[in-house]
Amino acid sequence: MKRLLLFELTSLGRASERPATAAIIRRLPMVRDGYLYALALTAAAVLLSWMTGPWWAIVPVLLACFFLWFFRDPERVIPQQAGAVVSPGDGLVTDVSPVTIGNQKWTRISIFLSVFDVHVNRSPITGVVRDVRYQRGKFLDARSADCAQQNEQNIVTVEGDGQNVVFKQIAGLLARRIVFHPRIGDRLERGQRVGLIKFGSRVDVLFDASARVDVKVGDRVKGGASILAYLEAQRELAAAGSSATERAH
Repeated sequence: MKRLLLFELTSLGRASERPATAAIIRRLPMVRDGYLYALALTAAAVLLSWMTGPWWAIVPVLLACFFLWFFRDPERVIPQQAGAVVSPGDGLVTDVSPVTIGNQKWTRISIFLSVFDVHVNRSPITGVVRDVRYQRGKFLDARSADCAQQNEQNIVTVEGDGQNVVFKQIAGLLARRIVFHPRIGDRLERGQRVGLIKFGSRVDVLFDASARVDVKVGDRVKGGASILAYLEAQRELAAAGSSATERAH
């Protein structure tokens, strides 16, 4: 019986080897960290109640409830429109502006995630991870203009349909840990869960300046569900250019 139980527990740990198990894990209503924090705080509450009195257990119980709520991971309906760039996270759009990096013009959308928002991050497009770069830095207020360059952050480049989309997981005043699971070369689906930032943060999305932006400053967006912009596939642009050339001749 013990061997059978050990086998089952070991098998559950191999989510990547068992698609059915992985699907069950993905449907859990929160990130695993929430359960770990909540269990530790619940144990502390029981210990305090036993050693001192029930009133002393109120604070750890409330904190356990907070962590269960903070690490919630709701299911989302992912848009299927061609070229759609979805929000990597829940929050408030604080900036929509053109930026120039090297010789290329981009549009940048910044989204502030407060401590009350869902902090699970999702891929903005379907594509292949071309680059992942972790940058050490400061922990300035995530709403400040300087945090995009100076704060600790994880910078991810995803290529899909010939277009590169860059999204940044940026730490804030309270955030001290950035989690990103995929590796370079992995294929992501639009809206796929890729990681999270703990306790208040910001996500930036950068894409080609030719894209049609679909949000404005002050909008509230949901990770994986809200469309930020529409990209035109590079192969479609190339085809359009060839047709125009043929017509000219």
